[in-house]
Amino acid sequence: MIQEFRLKQLIHAALEEDIGSGDVTTRAILTGDESGTAEAISKDDIIIAGIGVFTEVFLSIDATIRCETVMGDGTPVTAGTVCARVTGNLQHILTAERVALNFLQRMCGIATLTRRYVDALKGTKTKLLDTRKTIPCLRDLDKYAVRVGGGHNHRMGLYGGAMIKDNHITAAGGITRAVSMVSRKIPPTLKIEVETKTLGEVEEAVSARADIIMLDNMHVADMKRAVSIIDGRALTEASGNVTLANVREIAETGVDFISVGAITHSAPAADISLNVVVE
Repeated sequence: MIQEFRLKQLIHAALEEDIGSGDVTTRAILTGDESGTAEAISKDDIIIAGIGVFTEVFLSIDATIRCETVMGDGTPVTAGTVCARVTGNLQHILTAERVALNFLQRMCGIATLTRRYVDALKGTKTKLLDTRKTIPCLRDLDKYAVRVGGGHNHRMGLYGGAMIKDNHITAAGGITRAVSMVSRKIPPTLKIEVETKTLGEVEEAVSARADIIMLDNMHVADMKRAVSIIDGRALTEASGNVTLANVREIAETGVDFISVGAITHSAPAADISLNVVVE
């Protein structure tokens, strides 16, 4: 998911941001000696993702807190399900609550929306991809949640492959020249993808021997024609204005991949609460 030291740094920064000089409310109500248990309860039907991050937040504040994971990542749960329990110093549990939930709710939200897209693609050969449209510094967690939901990761970053977009094409003076320049300067192990908006650009990208051809914001009829033009000489990726309402129709054009930025940049946070158990 994410290297341990990076996760700890991320959690530390999040806790520092939230706690600041101290949790004034909890300190005013509790002496610091009280112990208790709190349950993370889903208030909707969701896919669990990020339980490990959730528990690590509490342990970062107090290593003596006991975290019981009831539901593991990738598990579909219904409203009212207890996903995890934390037991220990109640002051520390309440102080860590919001940060722990922020991570969990976001990751479950991404996994849940991703699963809805993946389910819509069942029976087709098309795979769902994410994009780099993630929250800064949360990319590893966002993309992990996509995988939990059944999707696939595109590039983790600019280093992960060459994607020649419209601005690159303009700067280079055309698709053919751009592919030629990139192919001479990157390792042969990296794929070259070209963004195209017209069938003419598709034909040029095929001639330039791009490895992957993105069909950007094309009408479905043009996508189908583009897949025919490419005829297996490159992988195909549909992108732009993809929704749950049209993703199946796009897949049925025969594209290999569909990339959807919304699964990370617009996924609604899952509705999860942390409730102290009154004994």
